[in-house]
This record gives sequence, structure tokens and C-alpha cells, in this order.
Amino acid sequence: MTVGTRILIADESNVVREAISFLVSREDGMEVAGQAQDGQSAVELAAQLQPDVVVIDAAIPNSNGIEAARKIVSAQPGVKIVALSRHQDRWSVRRILDTGALGYVAKDRTFEELIRAIRTVVKNQTYISPCISAAYGGQQASKSSQADDEVSSIEKTLSQFVGE
Repeated sequence: MTVGTRILIADESNVVREAISFLVSREDGMEVAGQAQDGQSAVELAAQLQPDVVVIDAAIPNSNGIEAARKIVSAQPGVKIVALSRHQDRWSVRRILDTGALGYVAKDRTFEELIRAIRTVVKNQTYISPCISAAYGGQQASKSSQADDEVSSIEKTLSQFVGE
């Protein structure tokens, strides 16, 4: 039996962690390795569980997401990081990518975009939300279709999940 991409979800919100975990677990070739509620737990669980990808909120408490990402990549260079953030400015993106993270997804984007980011970083490619890279004229490793802009954001998807 082939094990899929193992993902650690790190976010301070139980609802967000559970919703992302539920949705990720429904994707072919992906499985949730664990969940962390703060930066320190993310670092510890990444060392213990050896996930392929860590999806982390950039603003997670107790060793923020940026510092936690730096520690995870330093201790385990093969682990890929996808940061989720409300910030869409160039400085915030640069701070995350400088940690060694390969992915940056704006929190107002779709769940499908998060999955696309995970699949991209697993191939050792950089993924930045197209809405951010387009705003700065940057090149994007994985293009978003116009349909992506018309579907619900990650937060709306998670809200719908919670309402079910």
C-alpha cells in the first residue's frame, strides 16, 4: 500500500484545523499526519511525525508561524511548508519564503487553491497565490483559472463545513 502525502495542519483554531483536516483527508493521495494548535507544537509534531508538508497559519501563537516554519525547515530540510496568511503584501510573502517555505496561500482564497499549493510544493516548486503574484507582476509556478476567482474562499468553505 502506497502512503500518500502526509500533512501536518497547524492553526490555533480547532474549527479551522478540523475543517482543513476533513477536506484534505478526502483528497486522493493525501492524508493528515497530525494537527498542532501553536507554533511550538507544530515544531515538535513535525519532528515526531515527519510529515511531507506542514500547512501553517503565519500568525499562529507561541513561536509564530514564521519562526516555526524556520525551525521546521532547519531541522528537517525535506519538509515542505505552505503558509496561510491574511496578509497579501510583498514583505509578508518575502518573510515566509525566507524561512525556506515554498508555499504562500492567502486566506481569502479557495480550498482548491490550498490543495493546488500542497501538490505544487511536494514537487519542490514554489506556490504563491496568483492574486498576490499578479498584484506584483510576479511569475506563478501554478496558474489559477478564472473559475477559481468565482468559487468560495477557504474561509467560506470552512464555514460551510462547520454549518453542515
